[in-house]
Amino acid sequence: MQQAVDRERARAFATQLFGYYKGAILSYLVKVGYRTGLFEAAARGPATSQALAERAGLEERYVREWLGAMVTGGLFDYEAATRTYTLPPEHAACLTGGRALNVAPSSVVVAHLGTHLADTERVFREGGGVPYGVFRPEFTAAMDDSWRRIYDELLVDGFLAATPGICERLERGARVADVGCGTGHAINLMARAYPRSTFVGYDLAEDAITRARAEANEMGLANASFVVLDVTQLPAEPALDLITAFDSIHDQVDPAAVLRRVGEALAPDGTFLMIDFKFSSNLEDNIANPFAPFYYGTSLLHCMTVSLAEGGAGLGAVWGEQLARRMLAEAGFTSVVVLDSPRPQNCIYVCRK
Repeated sequence: MQQAVDRERARAFATQLFGYYKGAILSYLVKVGYRTGLFEAAARGPATSQALAERAGLEERYVREWLGAMVTGGLFDYEAATRTYTLPPEHAACLTGGRALNVAPSSVVVAHLGTHLADTERVFREGGGVPYGVFRPEFTAAMDDSWRRIYDELLVDGFLAATPGICERLERGARVADVGCGTGHAINLMARAYPRSTFVGYDLAEDAITRARAEANEMGLANASFVVLDVTQLPAEPALDLITAFDSIHDQVDPAAVLRRVGEALAPDGTFLMIDFKFSSNLEDNIANPFAPFYYGTSLLHCMTVSLAEGGAGLGAVWGEQLARRMLAEAGFTSVVVLDSPRPQNCIYVCRK
């Protein structure tokens, strides 16, 4: 028997749904503004469409139509009398510059994931997953762009400083590894900040490791090295004083094996810092979390599927604190303290054997 439809509720939902479609289009246009330099040009002050196009070296007609979406979408202000467009400074802070607050690079990630929707639909029907290699090198570059500014601003004075005793240990000299290091910027920043310590980054992606090595060379770092490695094979010797993992454990094919290997590679008084997303393992606890829809979706389109493509666990980005604690305990960690991180969507697991 067909259920009766509450027409007011249906209309309200249709409006909500259209809001999602509007946001999707605007996210593409944020990417356009970011990649063409329009946001940086607009941050220099109010301008007509012609003046803004000239600043950015672009075609005015396209800039004008883009600005129409920016104004009606609430990103820009518009003065009709002078036909002047203004990017408010509060908006510019989130769309320009090298600070962690600039989230414009996320638009590149969203757009890139959208190019693989056909693959995602296929594995819905057939099972398996979309291999990590399919997303490279674009995904590697996009994640580097997003995380680079986060590391620059928050790594040493945020993530590390939030953990009691870690900075002091690094200043004295320690052996450190980062698992799933990507393009290695975190390792290189730590190596520069703590010259008495030695650092090694491990990642499966050869293109990412190549970039990491090049940056270390450019920075003149003798205490940073990088290895292409499946981190389930993380060397147990020499023992490490600190191992870090920035949003990388949940992507692993065999995360339980990686956690066990991390525990085996640590010195008896060593520390594992696992930075991951701040969620519950229970869906009902995440309903009110404003980050949840984005990360469930990102997980579906990347994190979970790259693991399942290799027959892995497919934990996904929203594996949550309860499951993380259980897996850490099973891996041999007897002390797990969860701290807030400088980013509201992340937390820091401080793990010791």
